[in-house]
Amino acid sequence: MLQIFLVTVPFFALIAAGYAAARGGLLPLAAIPGLNAFVLYFALPCMLFRFGARAPIGQLLDGGVALVWCLSALIVVGATVALSRSGRIGWNDASFGALVAAFPNTGFMGVPLLVAILGAPAASTTIITMAFDMVVTSSLCIALSRLDGADGHGAAKALRQALRGIVQNPMPWSILLGVLASATRFTLPGPIERTVAMLAEAASPVALFTIGAVLARSAMLAREHRASAAVAQALGSAAGSPPPQAALAEVLPVVAIKLVAHPLLVWLLARGVAALGLPISGPALVALVLAAALPSASNVSMLAERFGADNGRIARIILWTTVLAFFTFPLAAALAPRL
Repeated sequence: MLQIFLVTVPFFALIAAGYAAARGGLLPLAAIPGLNAFVLYFALPCMLFRFGARAPIGQLLDGGVALVWCLSALIVVGATVALSRSGRIGWNDASFGALVAAFPNTGFMGVPLLVAILGAPAASTTIITMAFDMVVTSSLCIALSRLDGADGHGAAKALRQALRGIVQNPMPWSILLGVLASATRFTLPGPIERTVAMLAEAASPVALFTIGAVLARSAMLAREHRASAAVAQALGSAAGSPPPQAALAEVLPVVAIKLVAHPLLVWLLARGVAALGLPISGPALVALVLAAALPSASNVSMLAERFGADNGRIARIILWTTVLAFFTFPLAAALAPRL
C-alpha cells in the first residue's frame, strides 16, 4: 500500500500544482486553453501512438476487455440516469452526470499512472477503454441529453455532433495509427521518432498540471456565480441571476458511483465473463479495475457547457472525484491484485 501511495503521490502533486498556480494567479486563466490544446493535439496523441505501436496487436484487440468495459459503461450510464432524474434534473443534466460517472480520466491521467504502477502492458487495456469511451459512451450520453427536446430530432442531431467531434479529435486517430503500426511492425524514421518521443514525454506532466488548472478555473467560476447570485438576491431581482448551485445530494451519489460502484462492477463483470468462457488475464483485469477507479474525465465539463447542461454540477463531481481519488485509488491499487 505504501509503495503504491508513493507512486501515485507525484501524479496528484502535479494536479495540486496546477490548481495552486491557477488559483494563485501565476497561471493566467487565459493560458489554460493553450495548455489543453498542447496536450490534446500534440503531446497526448504522440504518447498514445507510441504505446499503441509498441504493444502486441493481440493486446489491443482483446475482446474480453472490450466486452467488460462496454457492459460496465452501459450499466453505469443507465443506472446514473435512472437515479439522477428528478424535478430539477432532466435528461440533459442526468445524461452528463452519467457520462462523468462512466468516463474516467484515462487520457490525461490513466495511461501514465497505470503504466507507472503496472508496467507497459497496462497501456493496451487502458487504450481500449479510452477508445470505447470517446466513441461510444460519449456519443450515447450526448444523444440521451437531447431527449429533453420537443421532438425526436434533437437526439439524432446531437449524435451527429458527437460523431463530428470524434472525427475532429486527434486521440482516436492516434490510437488507430498506433494499432496499425503495431500490426504492420512499422517504425518511424529516427528524427521523427525522437520528435514524437519528446512530445510524448511531455504529455503526462503537462496533462496533470492542466487538470489542476481546469479544476481551479471551475472553482473560481463557481465562486463568481455565487457572488452574482448573492448580489442579485440583495437587489431583490432574480432576473439574469445564475442558476442555483447543485446540492451535495446531487453530486455525492455520482461521485460514489464513479469511485466505488464502477470499479466493483467491472470486477464482477470480468468474473462473470470469465465464467462464461471468455477469460481475461490477471494483469488485464487489474488494469480494468484501476481504470474504472480513476477520477472523472475533465473534458466532460467542456462537453456539458457546450450542450447547455449544469456545468457547475459536473465540475463539482470532477473536483470531488479527483480529490477523493487521492485516497481511494491507492486503496483500489492495493486490493485489485488480490481480488
